[in-house]
Amino acid sequence: MRFPALIFSVVALVAAPMAVRAETTAWVQMVDGGVAEARAAAEGAACPAVEVDGRATPMTLRAGPGAAFPQALCQLKLPRGVRHAAVGGRPLPLPHPRIDRIVVIGDTGCRLKGLLVQSCNDPKQWPFAVVSRMAAAEHPDLVIHVGDYYYRETACPLNFSGCAGSPHGDAWPTWVAEFFEPAAPLLDAAPWVFARGNHESCTRGGKGWYRLLDAADAPTPCPALAAPFSVPIGGVTLHMLDSADTDDRKTPPEAVAAFKAAVETVKPEPREAEWIVTHRPIWGLVPVARLGPLGPVNVPLNATEQEAVRGETLDGVQLILSGHIHHFASFSFGPSRPAQLIVGTGGDTGEVADTRDPTGDIVEIDNLEARSLEFERFGYFVMDRVKGGGDWRGLFKDVDGKVLADCLLHARALTCRKAPQS
Repeated sequence: MRFPALIFSVVALVAAPMAVRAETTAWVQMVDGGVAEARAAAEGAACPAVEVDGRATPMTLRAGPGAAFPQALCQLKLPRGVRHAAVGGRPLPLPHPRIDRIVVIGDTGCRLKGLLVQSCNDPKQWPFAVVSRMAAAEHPDLVIHVGDYYYRETACPLNFSGCAGSPHGDAWPTWVAEFFEPAAPLLDAAPWVFARGNHESCTRGGKGWYRLLDAADAPTPCPALAAPFSVPIGGVTLHMLDSADTDDRKTPPEAVAAFKAAVETVKPEPREAEWIVTHRPIWGLVPVARLGPLGPVNVPLNATEQEAVRGETLDGVQLILSGHIHHFASFSFGPSRPAQLIVGTGGDTGEVADTRDPTGDIVEIDNLEARSLEFERFGYFVMDRVKGGGDWRGLFKDVDGKVLADCLLHARALTCRKAPQS
């Protein structure tokens, strides 16, 4: 990743128009209880039907057309055991009874905010479409997006070809450019689970988030928190918790109480493993400076979430899966705390102080030592269930197809090693 160029040109007041595909955009996402829900953004005010095992079933209207989102947003919960579903003749990906392969991506948008400008038209500078194609070729059973889809908050500067023609603002053309267009191969490959990121807060991309991707039955008006929900995937339950409004440095009492209440919805089941999926990591380190050959100087976060879980054993929780920091990082604390995995590598720029080469160390976060592996590359993480047990093996692959990290999750131990060929 590269730090975004500082552009001092006059910023255009209105982004150049972008051609938006007229056909229906459809996908499948998992909602509470592991129910698969088909969603579609359709031109006009009417919802299409879904062909479900040869029978046309009408979708229900989730949100009607408006100025920023001129399509009907439609939804239909699919029956368990469905064998075929299609919208407009295009097949939809259907859930497997047990998930054996997962792709994890996060922080995928292209940053346009004031003087922070990313070259959205250059796939080397913004490679989310490449990441999507490569991840789709892994044939996952499920895709987990750990949040941050919307980054194009202001217009591309005039006379800067790197993002010329880009839309901006929380509206359908931006969501197409940021997410639906580049993610299309991966949306066709598998159902998704969506976490809300801080870029989907109510002051940023919240309108699009609640309309398009939130798991609730109807869009929630801002200000709001996305309600916690759970997705069982066979021996593991994903607990989706909203951390968009937590604070990395401070402990606002209302935010602490809200996240604590979300954590308390995690009810471990006997013989089940529990994973918490939340955008901001409970335990993470941000590289803020480089000291020559000594490597980056790291600052810990998230103060709100750490305060919310203080004194909690998080019994039954194996793993915290997050993004937010734009690198790959694993932290294994031993049996007293869940492992933390960070995959914020899908497309947005990284930190200038980060290192491209995988670096392992013993670090201290929130008064507990952890074995870590950290590096900054664009790419994705693919996890495979290990046959004959409850373990998972994960590989991080960059946009050149190179395996950089090889990980094994066993109970609460997340052992990640630099891959030999890297």
